Amino acid sequence: MISNLTLSPLPITKAPLREVLSPRYIPNPTPVEVPRTLPKEAVTSHLTWPADTELLGLVFEVTPRAADYLYAQYTIGLHAWFLDQVRQADPELSAYLHDVQTEKPFTLSGLEGKLVSCGKDFQLQPGETYRWYVTALSKPVVQFLQQWVKQLPETIALRKAPLEIRSCKISIAPTTYRQLFASQDMNSSTLQLSFMTPTSFRRKKHHFPLPVPANVFHSYLRRWNDFSGMNIDRDLFLKWVEESVLIHRHELQSAKVAAGKKGMVTGFTGLVEFGLSRQSGEVPEFERLFYTLGQFAPYCGTGHKTTFGLGQTRLGWSIEEAIPIPSIQGMLAERIGELTELFIGQRKRKGGDRAREIAETWATILARRELGESLQAIASDLQMPYQTVKTYAKLARRALKV
Repeated sequence: MISNLTLSPLPITKAPLREVLSPRYIPNPTPVEVPRTLPKEAVTSHLTWPADTELLGLVFEVTPRAADYLYAQYTIGLHAWFLDQVRQADPELSAYLHDVQTEKPFTLSGLEGKLVSCGKDFQLQPGETYRWYVTALSKPVVQFLQQWVKQLPETIALRKAPLEIRSCKISIAPTTYRQLFASQDMNSSTLQLSFMTPTSFRRKKHHFPLPVPANVFHSYLRRWNDFSGMNIDRDLFLKWVEESVLIHRHELQSAKVAAGKKGMVTGFTGLVEFGLSRQSGEVPEFERLFYTLGQFAPYCGTGHKTTFGLGQTRLGWSIEEAIPIPSIQGMLAERIGELTELFIGQRKRKGGDRAREIAETWATILARRELGESLQAIASDLQMPYQTVKTYAKLARRALKV
């Protein structure tokens, strides 16, 4: 069952987005309160952790230089900036992080703090501190972070909104996979998880916005098997999850958000308390693994697109801390979703991944153009040639007129 392990047990007729959005400020109804800025000298980091560390969480406290504006999908910029930092320090690791088609050995959050919707953008608040979380799931990424934090850049270079780095701290304790497995308290009766940002799974090529135990723990298991060096038999464990893991209570709400480089995601946020059936103890190593993967969740995140801010997960029942979804992101997601279904419906061959991929790309480009973003900026985010994005925008507009 566990090998190499000796431990025991957005209808289309609506106006374009920029005609819908009001230029007035729409304050976030439930802002997240965060501390004021720290002294500039706090950017100097002397963080250390054991050389064998494989799992680690960091939190950066950042402040805007002025009342700058962030575009709706700014998490793409955070993702690109981080990978460029890796490229400058370790080209080989950078190539791996770009090219790997399986699980990514890191997660990135969006900015946690007071983001005010202002027309088509977010306005950052001068003097406000924002938090940005980075986690590492493998030793090579941890080793990069160890060198990186010793000489951090002064700013995170986001488009038109540079953020000054004020501090870097450990947010989740450094550990190894074996230590995590060995340290579980088997006397605990439940596992409480808070899903702070929209969380979703891929199921039959669609989004599945429900925390069904098999989906939740399969999400964690994939990352565990990729990076821990302790392989778990997927089929046996998921069968045990189906039979043994229960949902005791939950408080959930659905949300749509534009996430990643293209398309939109229907996800959920909220709280879930998982428990075990009486028969769960018949396979004690799986029972231990259940609690281990729960502790693993804050490091690896839940579901997909965790390197673009989705699936941020914390231990405990943290309803007061739930991160609100800015209105502009929801509106952009709704528009992308509507346009995607329109473009798919217009195609003679509606099936297949290729048709949906093209429809999502057209929809993302057109929706962002409706917000007033330049084709050059969109091309940069999507990592596509400018002429291709320009052609797709023309085709999408033409299709919208049909």
